[in-house]
Amino acid sequence: MKARSPILSPRRRSRLGVMLPLILFGAALLPQSAHASIFHGETLDSIANGISWVVLVIAPIIGITVFWLVHVMPEKIAHKKKHPQTHAIHCLCLLSLCFGGLLWPIAWLWAYTKPVMHKLAYGTDVDESLGHLAEEVKDEQSEIEKLRARIAELERRPS
Repeated sequence: MKARSPILSPRRRSRLGVMLPLILFGAALLPQSAHASIFHGETLDSIANGISWVVLVIAPIIGITVFWLVHVMPEKIAHKKKHPQTHAIHCLCLLSLCFGGLLWPIAWLWAYTKPVMHKLAYGTDVDESLGHLAEEVKDEQSEIEKLRARIAELERRPS
């Protein structure tokens, strides 16, 4: 009888070279136990319940609020710049909310434009009525202080 050598013959090596990747690939495809979450039972139910509340209630509220705040930005910018057509930009912002934001870029551009025709007609490109409100309040407060000082002076006077 012929003794077998511990070294594999070239024919067996080629078979093993072909079979080994197939065996490993087959082992990788075998079903394994999978865990979808680190939580189990009641904990998993509680976390899923919390996530559903966030997705169904809190996320839409935040989304609608952010959508609204972005859509009123042109109006705030126009008011800050004392744009003479602030009320029209405000109206366009509200219409943009109704039309899903399609008019918002127009309102944004309008808020940043200089009103050339308004300047030709009125001599200024800012809305003077927006700036006068603060000055009127200051004037009224200074007038009130003057009246209080006058009252205090009259009270000090001997009768």
